[in-house]
Amino acid sequence: MAEERLCLFALHATGRIGAAVAAALDRPLAAHEEREFEDGEHKTRPLEAVRGADVFVLQSLHGGPEQSVNDKLCRLLFFIGALKDAGAARVTAVTPYLCYARKDRRTKPNDPVTTRYVASLFEAVGTDVVVTLDVHNPAAFENAFRRPTVALTAVPLFIDYAQKNLAGDTLCVVSPDPGGTKRADVFHDALEAALKRPVGEAFADKRRSAGVVSGDLFVGEAEGATALVIDDVISTGGTLLRAARAARKAGAKRVVALVTHGLFMPGAAAVLGDPAIDRLAVTDSVPAFQLGDKAARAKVDTLVAAPLLAEAIRRLHAGETLTDLLVF
Repeated sequence: MAEERLCLFALHATGRIGAAVAAALDRPLAAHEEREFEDGEHKTRPLEAVRGADVFVLQSLHGGPEQSVNDKLCRLLFFIGALKDAGAARVTAVTPYLCYARKDRRTKPNDPVTTRYVASLFEAVGTDVVVTLDVHNPAAFENAFRRPTVALTAVPLFIDYAQKNLAGDTLCVVSPDPGGTKRADVFHDALEAALKRPVGEAFADKRRSAGVVSGDLFVGEAEGATALVIDDVISTGGTLLRAARAARKAGAKRVVALVTHGLFMPGAAAVLGDPAIDRLAVTDSVPAFQLGDKAARAKVDTLVAAPLLAEAIRRLHAGETLTDLLVF
C-alpha cells in the first residue's frame, strides 16, 4: 500500500512560522486561498488536491493586530472542514499556541469550561489530531478531546539555551506557582540529564482569586544560583515578577525566565524592566508585537520553535514515536 502524501498548509496569520516549518521539513507549503467579504465573512480553501493525503495545518491561535483569537479559530475550523470535505485522509491541526486553554475548570459557580468547548468544535469539523506546544494544563487538554492529542514541550529549546548560555552557572529550576511544578519537574530532570550534574529545585506560592494574586512563600535551593523560572505563558508578567523577587530574596545571584508563549499584555514591559529579572527566553509561538518597549526587548532572547514543530510533524506522518518530544 502506498504511503499517504504529506501536505502542509499554514494560514496567512501564521505564515512566518509556516514557512520556517516547511523549510525545516524541506518541502513547500501547499497553496491555499483566503478571501475576505465585504460583510466581514470569509472563506479559505485549498488550491491543491488533498484527497487521500495526510494534511497538517498550522495556525497559532493568539490575538493579533489584524485578527482576533476568535477570527483565527473560526478560520482554522472552517478550513479543516473544507479539507475533510475535499477528501483528506487525515487532518492534523498544529496550534503552537492554543486559545482558551487556561480556562480548563470551574473556579466560580456556573463558570464555562472553554477548553472542552473548543475541543468539541475541533471534533465537529472532523479534526483527527490536535498538536500544541506547552498547553497550560496537559491533563485537562488530553481529557477534553476524544481524538488523539499531542502536547509538545519547549523543554528541548530551553535545555539548548541553558547549555549555550548558562553552562558554567550553578542552576536552580523554579516553578512560579504550585500549578507549574509538573512542568518544572520535567525541565529539571531533563536539564540534569543534559548537563550531567545536579540542578537545584524551588517553587514559589501563588493564589489567585477575583483577579487578585497573593502568596509569598518560596521554598528551594536558590542561594548563590542562577534561578531559571519556567512557565508556559507571560501575560502581564505579574506571576513571573513575584517569583523572580522571591528567588532574589532567597539568595539567587541571577534570574532568567524561560517562557514558551509571550503574550506581553499591557504591563509586561514594566515587569521586564524590573532589575529582579536578568533575561527572558521566549519561543516565537506568538510574535512579540505587543512588546514595543526597546529596553524590555533588549532583555528578551527569542527561541525558534519551527524545528521542534517540524520534527513532530515528520514523526506523526511516519508513524514514529514522539515520547521524547512530549510533556508526558
